[in-house]
Amino acid sequence: MADLQNNIALVTGAGRGIGRATALRLADAGCAVALVARTGAELESVAAEIAPTGVRALVLPADVTDDAQVESLLRRTASELGSISILVNNAGSAPSRAAHAKAAVAAWDRMLATGLRAPMVLSHLLLPDMLAHRRGAIINVASLAARSARAGEAAYAAVKAGLIAFSHALFAEVRNSGIKVAAICPGYVDTAFIPPNRRVDREKFLRPEHVAEVIVGVLAAPAHLCQTEVLVEPQFDPEHT
Repeated sequence: MADLQNNIALVTGAGRGIGRATALRLADAGCAVALVARTGAELESVAAEIAPTGVRALVLPADVTDDAQVESLLRRTASELGSISILVNNAGSAPSRAAHAKAAVAAWDRMLATGLRAPMVLSHLLLPDMLAHRRGAIINVASLAARSARAGEAAYAAVKAGLIAFSHALFAEVRNSGIKVAAICPGYVDTAFIPPNRRVDREKFLRPEHVAEVIVGVLAAPAHLCQTEVLVEPQFDPEHT
């Protein structure tokens, strides 16, 4: 997918943070973008930023854990933009940072539904068309927490580890049809997911735009190359203050 011009991308969690930055970067590359998140006002703001690029941005307020809403937004995207060739599964829930013994089971369920099941469902629904056209890409935004989890992140780390495993298994299934699948694993990123914390230097964090650049780099790589798992860390250690 070296040339992203005229592709149609769907980005979940597109209202803020990494999702917003990725949608903007894809639009700059010439992609029409379907913007998905629960908060419509945030999506409208992103669409307004995309407007000057001249590409289309479709605002789709939806909860990706609701299968009926997912099927509806995919039908609308196909009708108004066309065939989706790029899926960026970015929506997720922040870790509760509570000890596992004290954490709420409902919070785990939400993390699993948003961060693992929804990417699996969206991939399942979009893959038949990608396979028919023998082209496409699925980018799953995971986390370095899957590789080096901290206390209070047990459920979150498990979800992200599951997303990485899903990405590798899915790539093995679809690689010979020319479809890219990649898990992007950022470290500290300056988003609302990480609350103010005096123990880390936020100035050293990655910016959402940095992760978006990595995602576009994976998508724009030559057809014979797929970066299946990309670890992205701040150059300078935020914990070294």
